[in-house]
Amino acid sequence: MTLERVVPASVAELRETIAACDRRGAAIVVQGGNTLRGMGFPPTRADVELVTTGLDRVVAHEVRDLTCAVQAGVTIAALGEALAAAGQFVPLDAPARRTATVGGTMAAGWLGPRRHRYGRVRDYAIGSEVVLADGTVAHAGGMVVKNVTGYDMSKLYIGSFGTLGVLTQLNFKTLPLPATARVVLARLPEGSRTRAIAHLTNLAIAPAALLCVEGYRKAIDGEDGVDGRLCIFFEGSEALVERATRDLRSALGRAGVPEATIVDAGARETFQRALDATIANVAERSVTYRSLGTPESAETRSLAMRDLANRHELFTDVLIDPLNGDAIVRVSERDTLAFAARIERFDDVLHEIVPNAVVIAGAAPMRASLRVWGEDPPALARMRAIKTRFDPHNTLNPGRFLAGL
Repeated sequence: MTLERVVPASVAELRETIAACDRRGAAIVVQGGNTLRGMGFPPTRADVELVTTGLDRVVAHEVRDLTCAVQAGVTIAALGEALAAAGQFVPLDAPARRTATVGGTMAAGWLGPRRHRYGRVRDYAIGSEVVLADGTVAHAGGMVVKNVTGYDMSKLYIGSFGTLGVLTQLNFKTLPLPATARVVLARLPEGSRTRAIAHLTNLAIAPAALLCVEGYRKAIDGEDGVDGRLCIFFEGSEALVERATRDLRSALGRAGVPEATIVDAGARETFQRALDATIANVAERSVTYRSLGTPESAETRSLAMRDLANRHELFTDVLIDPLNGDAIVRVSERDTLAFAARIERFDDVLHEIVPNAVVIAGAAPMRASLRVWGEDPPALARMRAIKTRFDPHNTLNPGRFLAGL
């Protein structure tokens, strides 16, 4: 069946498309930059592909009020450049920022490594415009940071995977852009990773991001030691970054990590490559899982996932985020048929030991048969009721979300 592709140039055109599809029972697959297409189930029905990239305007930037409003199809890079011109930013931490859209990133509820410092991106959304399944244009919040009247409906749409409505505009509070950025890379000698994590998570000046890496050799800068490598991102004033670096060097020495490389020129690009790696696929021969949990358990969960993959004769790349508690493991094989033969069994056993492991990337055709959302949440019945209320004809992204919502 041929999928009709629609790229509306206005909210009015978008709402007319949605309303018409809802009336005739056509299913809509909502798409932004398509960078997070490896998340979620394939749609159970698909008649129209609705692409939001035509809604690409920065609507407003109130510099003195530290707020902005952008259409959903604006890319993360374009938003960053527009705000940077006035010395501000929103910490979205999206992979593939040149093509990732604001609306798609927010609808997917993407979580980046700087959230331990700045908070979740949903906390920066102070208002939204959304088109519901029947074509109604709904607004929530506004352009005022302290807008506390009524329900915060914007947060309902963030992370709902486009199953309740199509985001067309988001309003954010912004932050002053840090003047200086620096990345520190360090190889980890044998037996040093646990000590390094313990020392670095207790620094007086916490890094903006701290990643322990194994593999990802073509994607993330630095070289592995026996225990992998560290990628540490600092940002702030020049004096703050210098002091943080001195403290870091002392901590690395106490952990038994003798050498570190400092990257100043291109530090933000180096950090961005680490973000990009989280969704990078190895052709159709890889699947990437992420498990959220406590910072104290991140290393243990990561290594349990890695060891299990190795027992299933799968290759692994590992990212540990000990400041937030994320464990990210990409499993792959050299041969497509061998990968297909092993990944489903691995997926079954994985969820016995890490029930909340979620697939965040993977172009493999067999992804549809995996437990891509992990275990069902306790509030599933309530989520079904909300979906039925907002989208009674199951028009928007049918089957993509948790438990096939």
